Amino acid sequence: MLLRPNQRLKLDDTDDKLFYAYPRFVTHVDESFIQQLTELYRQRLKPNTRILDMMSSWVSHLPEELQFDHVEGHGLNAEELARNPRLNHHFVQNLNENPQLPLPDQDFDAVLNCVSVQYMQYPEALFSEIHRILKPGGVAIISFSNRMFFQKAIQAWRDGTDATRVELVKRYFTSVPGFTTPEVIAHKSTVPNFLQWLGAAGGDPFYAVVAYRNEAQ
Repeated sequence: MLLRPNQRLKLDDTDDKLFYAYPRFVTHVDESFIQQLTELYRQRLKPNTRILDMMSSWVSHLPEELQFDHVEGHGLNAEELARNPRLNHHFVQNLNENPQLPLPDQDFDAVLNCVSVQYMQYPEALFSEIHRILKPGGVAIISFSNRMFFQKAIQAWRDGTDATRVELVKRYFTSVPGFTTPEVIAHKSTVPNFLQWLGAAGGDPFYAVVAYRNEAQ
């Protein structure tokens, strides 16, 4: 296994559904991060395709001018998902209890995960599921910064640095046969750390790890 049992532990081990029971209609990263993510989606996503926004909320940060055949949303708060105008359909599921997605094989052109990978306790199973539901040539885009709900992030993430977290997500991809070599997009913040924590504009570093399901499969 990629992670040792202790590396999967959370400081708050109560049911995740309880933690997310109340909606949070906020964005968890700054505007600069959101702009960079939307631009990455603009570059990598194709119109009239099928998208899964995994561990989503009330906003998906998709480019307004791009229209898709279907955007499926997954998360832990139904009220947040219902507020998201880009979702055609959504479902609620605790992936740390059941990592198997109720979705058909090779049905999606893209799987997106924004600032939530740090909460996955069984990433090997979830990245296998991402591979399963992607069409050959489909893309997975995992984006994150240095913010988190500390009590809900796994120990391997809490104990890491930005650099080791990037390497961890790359290993999540390489642990599953059938993905292309992961590509890293990294824009480190030039804002001093103490100003980052105070929420200074442009303070959130932007990281994304991108891989594709191999065409030959």
